[in-house]
Amino acid sequence: MKKIISVFLAMAMIFALCAVCASADVETCQKGKLIMATNAAFPPYEFISDEDGETIVGVDAEIAGLIAEKLGLELVIEDIEFASIISGVQQGKFDIGMAGMTVTEERLQNVDFSSTYAQGVQSVIVPEGSDIKSVDDLAGKMIGVQESTTGHIYCEDDFGVDFVTAYSTGANAVEALKKGKVECVVIDNNPAKAFVEANEGLVILETAYAEEDYAICTSKENPELTKAIDDILVELIEDGSVQAVLDKYIKAE
Repeated sequence: MKKIISVFLAMAMIFALCAVCASADVETCQKGKLIMATNAAFPPYEFISDEDGETIVGVDAEIAGLIAEKLGLELVIEDIEFASIISGVQQGKFDIGMAGMTVTEERLQNVDFSSTYAQGVQSVIVPEGSDIKSVDDLAGKMIGVQESTTGHIYCEDDFGVDFVTAYSTGANAVEALKKGKVECVVIDNNPAKAFVEANEGLVILETAYAEEDYAICTSKENPELTKAIDDILVELIEDGSVQAVLDKYIKAE
């Protein structure tokens, strides 16, 4: 009986090792590493830690860390302009892009995407006392957005390029709003709440501008990595790991 148990234990160890090796066999930009591109100015999804002023933390950083661990790889996060994430992944400079990123037809022409791991809402920030009371009042107003985000795309489509000013970060857009350069800012609801909390005199409209799903972008040239990440992500969603990360950074109303 002991010999039989030993054989089963040995087989289990072999299968476990094979699973780890299989995960580690995917090709990445740098051997042994998973390179993630983000724009660390999008709290709570990615932002610079207050503790050391250097480390990138947040929902996306933690979920990427869980994926890298499952793959047996070291996670490396690169902070770049949001507008450069898609092209960087497409060109093979980065393995994945995570920055509260929504799947769009235009983006799908250049990169692939994982399953959805979170839902987002595009909200509108205005100064207290603004005559903008709902999204119906946005027509003809100067709107600030973060460059290349879905908020940027939606607003240009809905209101025209002449009424939209794009900034490199959401923080810059909010600063422009405070200075009166734009009349409102359209951005994801969770960063919007963080910006309003940090800037007195700003409020968020009760009505949402748009609702969307967030996913991880990957290179079309690396379908093996895409599938491995998607399989792991589904597992992390099913076992509650993703929800635990979301609950950590996004408090229930």
